[in-house]
Parts: sequence; structure tokens; C-alpha cells
Amino acid sequence: MSNKQSAVRDLSTIKDFIRWAFSRFQQADLFYGHGTDNPWDEAVHLVMGALKLPLDFDRDMLDCALTYNEKKHILKLVQTRITKREPLPYLLGEAWFMGLPFKVTKDTLIPRSPIIALLESEFAPWLKNDPLNILDMCTGSGCLGIAAALVFEDAEVDISDISEAALLVANENIVRHQVEDRVHAIHSDMFKGLAGKQYDLIICNPPYVDADDFESAPAEFHNEPELALTSGEDGLNFTHEFLAQVAHYLQDDGILVYEVGNTEIALQAAYPNIPFMWVELEQGGNGVFILTKDQLSELLQEQK
Repeated sequence: MSNKQSAVRDLSTIKDFIRWAFSRFQQADLFYGHGTDNPWDEAVHLVMGALKLPLDFDRDMLDCALTYNEKKHILKLVQTRITKREPLPYLLGEAWFMGLPFKVTKDTLIPRSPIIALLESEFAPWLKNDPLNILDMCTGSGCLGIAAALVFEDAEVDISDISEAALLVANENIVRHQVEDRVHAIHSDMFKGLAGKQYDLIICNPPYVDADDFESAPAEFHNEPELALTSGEDGLNFTHEFLAQVAHYLQDDGILVYEVGNTEIALQAAYPNIPFMWVELEQGGNGVFILTKDQLSELLQEQK
């Protein structure tokens, strides 16, 4: 009898399946980093997500018996998570970001940007006033832009991406969070679809993983869209082009919030005269900088 058949026969309750999934995950060489960071939390998220139950569940619920079909569904998800190394949010079709649920597919990165910490503090002390016009470029699922719209309730927000498939997902999330009157999804290759626009705040989590890091990354990351992760040998192809243009799209008091992750060192070496303001993030994460319109304008002058 297979492990799957014996599990259907021998396991009964939610608690049983969480413990079983945890044991299977412990035995597998999985990477955690797409919403959880350990096998126990992964097991809890998988079982509760599969059953469409809240994570802040009543513990009495753990003794509820599962139907045959529910058991089969959980077993299939566990098997796929282990054998194909698919990140759990793809299996569930949903990820959580800033306490909010977002639809995700393999056309979008799984939300995890450390920029979330700055959003929660409303970008203090760098923003002088609440922004009225915001751009979230390389938006993917739309999570950063939609969260920004919910934080800054008077702002108009453009979210842009080169991937039309990603924007379809982002549009669903816009409707889900009822911000379709203020959040606008725009298909754009960098700034090509944004001519004449200017913003008080530009947020960007671009592709920045260098070739070596991508090659050695856990299998889970190779299930995400490579277009949204990599950008040339040193990871900076997108960033070079972006920095050469972004000043034109900022208001006079505007700021840029930009994530480069592990390519922070390569970026500083490429632009030794730019006074990047690297943000210390209490919740972890690295490689997020802030620049003002004036600082970016000086870069343009240097390049002439």
C-alpha cells in the first residue's frame, strides 16, 4: 500500500494532516521563504489553505474530521510541494502581503518585498507629504501598489508591468480589494507607456538577481517567472536603464523607493557618486534604497 493510500486510510482530522505534512516536509529538502520559514508553518498553511480555513483558527477545529475528497486534495498538494518544489502560494493560488490576501499565479512573483516595512510606516521620514500620485513599476500581482492605495487613501496609483499575463492577475487583485476607482493597471515596458506622467512616489521591485545567484538558487525560485527575477550577468541591466530615466517621472518633492537585494554592492560600485540612502529594515531584508528627485537629477547631469 502506498504512503498516499495509507494516509487516506489512517489519518482523519485536521490535526492528523498537519502533523503528517510536517513530517513529510521535514524529510524533504525543501526551501522555505515564500510566506513561511519552517516546515511546521508550511504544513499549517498548506492544510488550512487547502480547506479554505483561516489561519487564526479555533484550536477545537483541529479535531474536525475530513472528507475523503479533502484528504485527497491535501495529499496531492503535499506531493506536488515535495516532488516539484512548487512554492506553496502557487499551489494555493494565494499569498499574503501586509496582512492582505493576493491572488498569485506562475506569471507573478510571490509577494515578499521588504518594502512592506516602509509602507507600514508610510515612508516616514522621507515623504514630506502624503503622496497624491504613486507608481508601482514591475508590479506583478499588484501587491505593492494596491497596499499603497490602501495606506494612502487619497492617492491615485498606477501599477505597471511588461507582462500582460501578470497584469491580468493584478487587475483581479484590484477588484478584490475594491480600489478599481484609484488603481490603474498599465501595460508598459519600463516608462514607454507612461509618457507625460509624474509621481510623488515611485516604488519598484525590479528584476535584479545576477546570473550566479539565479543558477545556485533553490528549485523553488526556478518555479517563479525568470523575467521578473533576472536582469543580465550582474543583475543590473534593468536598473541602469531605469536610473537614467526615472528623474523625469518624479515630482519636485518626489522620492524613489527601489529594491536591489544582493546586488547592492555591485550597484554602489557602478555608481560611486550617488548618495544612496540604504534603509535599515527591522523585519529583515536588505538592498532597499531611497533617492530624491534632486539626487536623481544630478545623476542625469553627470551622464551628459
